[in-house]
Amino acid sequence: MGLGPVDLVSLAAARDRVLDLRRGIRAGIDPLEARKQKKADRQIKAPKPLTFAEAAAAYIETHEAGWSDKRSWPSTMRLYVNPVIGDMPAAAVDLAAVLRVLEPIWATKTESAKRVRGRIEAILDWAAVRGHRTGENPARWRGHLESLLAKPSRIAKVEHHSAVPYEEMPEFMARLRRRQGIAAAALEFTILTCARAGEVLGALWSEIDFAARMWTIPAARMKAGREHRIPLSSPALGILDRMAQFKSNSNDHIFLGRETGRPLTSPALLQCLLLVRKGVTTHGFRSTFRNWAAERTDFPAEIAELALAHQVGTRVERAYLRSDGFERRRALADAWAALCG
Repeated sequence: MGLGPVDLVSLAAARDRVLDLRRGIRAGIDPLEARKQKKADRQIKAPKPLTFAEAAAAYIETHEAGWSDKRSWPSTMRLYVNPVIGDMPAAAVDLAAVLRVLEPIWATKTESAKRVRGRIEAILDWAAVRGHRTGENPARWRGHLESLLAKPSRIAKVEHHSAVPYEEMPEFMARLRRRQGIAAAALEFTILTCARAGEVLGALWSEIDFAARMWTIPAARMKAGREHRIPLSSPALGILDRMAQFKSNSNDHIFLGRETGRPLTSPALLQCLLLVRKGVTTHGFRSTFRNWAAERTDFPAEIAELALAHQVGTRVERAYLRSDGFERRRALADAWAALCG
């Protein structure tokens, strides 16, 4: 059994160490086994390195309260990232690892790949700030990955959400209203309020002011991070009256799903839409509304943009234009509801 290098352990120290070990042997202690056990104990006590999957889960838990769609990030990690680098220590994720995730989907699923890259970058930044890794972020685009991957704009055509022409909305709504169920009601409410599907699926009874005929979506659930007030037309209020029969004491969501305690899901909404009319998207109804407002009404463009929760004007103009045009938007909402029949 070695006692250490001769230039570091003196003869006297070696003799003392040998004496201690012999005393241990006399007491029944095997010095080699004892040394192995100490090494094993140190390894057990040493903190295990944080894996990328663990870092992703921690990042999502920290930030998801401010997201309107809480399913997107976990889905991205499960489908594209964790199978490739989830088990790697966050500190060990390098350029090669990031490329193993991105290259197989960069040309075929470009929009998804762009989101994946940005999310990997955010998670690795989080890990660095938390002290789990050092060095540059290998998922950074500018001045880094842009030199290795084709620009998304060159390989992916911009595809607009398929929309129903506004001239066909009365017929579409008539067909939709012949369907029963919460999904059909949620889809109609989405169309009438010009809201995003995720905002409707997350809608709570506590956000509705029946006296003011208004739905207030908090900033935490809005894409732009700003509170948004939506005037409710008579047909929209009628939908809420129908949904009241499904109210739950344990769940404040307006549109409840099949699973107890869970809201309606995006696939359920999409399935309902497909049964009414194929080839269009839920988001496309916002385009339908915008085209109708521009071509068939005298409402100013900024009122229509505000109805869609879009920013209007420059930063300086927005600083002076504090109003959200609510009353004019109410008149626009009523006109839109009249078109829908």
